Amino acid sequence: MPNEPWHNDQWFTSPWNYAPEVTKNIHMPPKVRIHDITLRDGEQQAGVVFTKDDKIRIAEKLAEAGVHRIEAGMPAVSPSDEAAVKEIVKRNLGPEIFAFARCMIDDVKRAVDCGVTGVVMEVPSSRHIIEKAYRWELNKAIDLSVQSTRYAHEQGLYVVFFPIDSSRAEIDWWVSLIDQVASDGHMDALAVVDTFGVLSPHAITYLVSKIRERIKQPLEAHFHMDFGMGVANTIMGVAAGIEVIHSTVLGIGERAGNTPMEETVMALQALYNQDLGLRLDKLTELSHLVRDLAGVKVPSNKPVVGDTLYNVESGIISTWVENVGNQDITEVFPYRWEVVGQKPVELVLGKGSGLDSVRHWLKKIGIENASDEDVAAILAKVKAASLESKRLLTEDEFRRLAISVLDAVQS
Repeated sequence: MPNEPWHNDQWFTSPWNYAPEVTKNIHMPPKVRIHDITLRDGEQQAGVVFTKDDKIRIAEKLAEAGVHRIEAGMPAVSPSDEAAVKEIVKRNLGPEIFAFARCMIDDVKRAVDCGVTGVVMEVPSSRHIIEKAYRWELNKAIDLSVQSTRYAHEQGLYVVFFPIDSSRAEIDWWVSLIDQVASDGHMDALAVVDTFGVLSPHAITYLVSKIRERIKQPLEAHFHMDFGMGVANTIMGVAAGIEVIHSTVLGIGERAGNTPMEETVMALQALYNQDLGLRLDKLTELSHLVRDLAGVKVPSNKPVVGDTLYNVESGIISTWVENVGNQDITEVFPYRWEVVGQKPVELVLGKGSGLDSVRHWLKKIGIENASDEDVAAILAKVKAASLESKRLLTEDEFRRLAISVLDAVQS
């Protein structure tokens, strides 16, 4: 088995990803960390409600997966949220625990009382959203930011400044706001916030370079999925030097959601050879917990953690699976199921199945004397039954169908 970053015993991607012409403009930081926001931004998805116990269970599972930072919630939202943050801090799970706060001193006080390590502090940052959505004077955003971030720093918190709607702001005004907060208030890190998911991947490098002209603090990527660009934008940001990724399990979050952690982490690992230090084999288990507690529907073919990723119905792909066997299964799948904690490959029976699918299933139920003509007849019945029911066949249904065909031939 080759042992290259694109082809090893765990995955098989493209060597083109590592061509010098491709990698020459990629400047990954030495260490990239995950800042999980499932418990705060993820819960903002309409209809998602996490109890205190839910949040603790998810935080424990995030810690098992090796997530570096957990944004445990916004204490100002409710007594339950505040209690959850305090309990997660108390349990000393391993990751750094952050709280989320508005740029208001009272919010910071609540975060301090919870015992968190750091605080993510939000303020509107585009002129139009300040004037139209908040109905504030422009200077109010600046004044609140300066006062509250300075206070947070004085309390010993690590301060991530989080300017809402960064990506739709007029860039000179926006950078001036950030610059003033950095100089007059305090900012340990700056979140590049695409609140409405409107950045294109090609804009990321430009935006980071403009920020770097004025701001030297570490950068964090907080991107949404309204146009499905969150993963691509996050990776482009990391390739431009952003050090921290804000993401949620399954990409849950307001509107179209946040950048999904599992897709981003796997893409960085298998396509860019960037090991973030997470337990990849915990990703499916973690996603199932969040899915169940959030009560959300997850597409069965969702990347990395979908329930049917390793189910094969197509006749030609079933033949490939049978031909390559377990050792060379990455000829058929880009990464092995156990890498992400998935179930092994399974050949399923439906309208798209082929002869080798039937042979596989006949062997599975203990029938090994079927002729090629028998197999073809059984396949025709499988296709007809699947078409009629508009679903896959169960093992019992296949057994009854196969036996009826074979009995008819023998009689």
